[in-house]
This record gives sequence, C-alpha cells and structure tokens, in this order.
Amino acid sequence: MTSIKDAPRTATTIVVRSDSNSRITHSKDPFYNLMRRLFQEEKTAIRGKTFLNMVEERQRKGNPIKTSEWITIIEELEISRASFYSMRNKLLGAGLISNKNSEYKLSGQFSKDLIDMGNWWWTAVLGKNEDL
Repeated sequence: MTSIKDAPRTATTIVVRSDSNSRITHSKDPFYNLMRRLFQEEKTAIRGKTFLNMVEERQRKGNPIKTSEWITIIEELEISRASFYSMRNKLLGAGLISNKNSEYKLSGQFSKDLIDMGNWWWTAVLGKNEDL
C-alpha cells in the first residue's frame, strides 16, 4: 500500500470557468478563488491558501520551508498528517509549488502549463495566429 506522502503527484484537477465574470482577476481574493478551483472543500481551500502564503513568505525571507517541518505545519494548520500530504500533493500536482532539495518553493510550472494549453487551443484548434 502506498502512503499518501509518497502518492503520485504528477497532475491534479482544477476547475476552469468560461464566464468572464468568474475570472480570478475579478475576485476580491484571487488567491482564495484559485484555491476554491483546486479544492472542493472551503476549509481545505483556506488551508491551501495559508500554506502557500507560508511558503511564499519563507521563500521571500531566504529561509524556505523544509519538508522536515511537516509536524510544525500540521500543528499550525490544525490538520492531520494525511490531510496535509493530500493538500500538498494537489499543490505539487498543479505545479503551484515544488519540492526540491527537501524545500518547498513556489513554482512557475502552473503558469507555464496554462500558457501552453492556451496557446495550443488558440493556434491548433481555433486556427488563430500566435498573438493572443
């Protein structure tokens, strides 16, 4: 049996909305809105946002969160180990964070993947020129 800590984290599901009024940039809290597209439960979305803010703050200060700090993190977020790793795996799978050298850091992979999908749709499917 695979433990959740070691579960595959190569991809995840995110809700895409076609209504222009649902754009994240129109939200009062875009970070929360993004997390609600990733996590089904509001509590998990809030925890995901909190964890990402922790990662961002520590990275900005030059002291990234170490993977070995998981006990401190689950205590601060008031969640179980399984819930933490499930949330973390979704963030890793979406490309929002990375785990390199046993440190959590924000990742640009999420943006790169969305740009790639958007450009493919625009050019290959819609037959438009590359200028969006």
